[in-house]
Order: sequence, then structure tokens, then C-alpha cells
Amino acid sequence: MPKFYKLVLLCLCMLWTLSAWAFSSQQLVSDARKQIGVTRFYDPAYTRLDYPMGDVPMVKGVCTDVVIRALRRQGIDLQQRMHEDMRQHFKLYPNKWGLKAPDKNIDHRRVPNIATYFQRKGYQVRDQNYRAGDILTWDLGQGLVHIGIVSDKNSFFQKTPLILHNIGRGTEESDILFKYKITGHYRIKN
Repeated sequence: MPKFYKLVLLCLCMLWTLSAWAFSSQQLVSDARKQIGVTRFYDPAYTRLDYPMGDVPMVKGVCTDVVIRALRRQGIDLQQRMHEDMRQHFKLYPNKWGLKAPDKNIDHRRVPNIATYFQRKGYQVRDQNYRAGDILTWDLGQGLVHIGIVSDKNSFFQKTPLILHNIGRGTEESDILFKYKITGHYRIKN
């Protein structure tokens, strides 16, 4: 086979591989939903993680882990991406925990850090058109914050989008969209 055709074939294979990794909002919803019944507990304990691609045992986690795990299935490792960004721009991130430097074990598992990273990457949406695969943050009151993924399913009575999240009972899909004050609305662009 002539070199030209080999090069064309190689380029086509590369394009197909890249398109296979292209971000899909619908797939993000599906990947979050796969955590229901698997992640059964809420556990905010500090854990030493592998790096990159570190994770706590799948049976447990917090709200951020639902987002982290679903994005990983899309080829987006928030742990690594956020750690690299925080190493370069640490002072731009919230300093609520008294850290002097980034911590690859926990930074990506904190809602305010994820919100800052998403804003820095231009993922913020400034409307109330909530689409499947959008990521939202909430203020639960008393200093508690939350994060979840907008589902492709709606509530039975009010027809509002359900949310895939872990608010204390493991990963679930429930009607909390307007239960708390929404503080952030993000749409990943890859």
C-alpha cells in the first residue's frame, strides 16, 4: 500500500478514536445513572488516592464523586485536570480549608473547587434552561453545598428534570432541582 494511503488511513483511525472520546451529555447521564445501587453510602472521609484516576471504593462516596465518576467514563479526569490547574493557579481557588498547596487527594472532591474550575474553563451557563447532562451546584444552607447532574427524566407531577446525585443515601435520581438555592449551572464543552 502506498505511503499516502497509509497516512490517510492513519488519520481516519485517529479521527474515529477522537470522536469516540467526544463528550456526550446523554452518555454522562447514563454513566451517572449506572452508579445507582452501586454507590450505596455517603462517606466524606479524607482518603489517600492514586493519581491520576484515583477514586474511593465504588460502594461509597459523596456528591462530587457522582460527577467525577461519570466524567471519567467520558475520558475527563477531574482529579488530574483540577490538580494541574490548581498547581498553576492555587490562589484563584477557595481557601476554606487552610491548605497552603493543592492536595490531589481531596481538591477535586470539593464542590467550591469544582465550581471554580468549571467557571475558569468557561462551562458556566447563565440561563435556567436545564438540559440533560448539565451539572448544577446548590447551597443547602448552614454552610453545606451540593452538586449533581441533570437527568433526561422528569418528575411525575411537576415535570421538572430529575437530578442524579448523592445527598446522603448513595447515588440516586430524585426531584431536588428547585428544593435548594441553585448556585451554579455548568455545561461541559469538550
